[in-house]
Amino acid sequence: MKKVIFTLAIAFISVGVFAQQRSDLKGPAYKNYKPGLHKSEPVVIYAEVNKTKLTGPEYKNQKPWKDTSDKVYVPIVYGSERSKLKGPAYKNYKPWKKNRI
Repeated sequence: MKKVIFTLAIAFISVGVFAQQRSDLKGPAYKNYKPGLHKSEPVVIYAEVNKTKLTGPEYKNQKPWKDTSDKVYVPIVYGSERSKLKGPAYKNYKPWKKNRI
């Protein structure tokens, strides 16, 4: 019984810790918040370039703590000319036509 109560308490606390960042809004301002009208800081996402591709028994028997290879991370670039469009122009965007904007 103690484990169940402890698990529920940890789950309840973790929900509060990982809440969304616009917690300063309350009431109708929170309900009517329009995220598209506010600028937010972009988050940089990284991907590993030379990841080893193991399959079968090699993947099953690998030891991650024994991996000494250098990891190279590259930022993923997001954004294109299509992401600047809104409404019907976004919907009807044709990538094969180069001079759209």
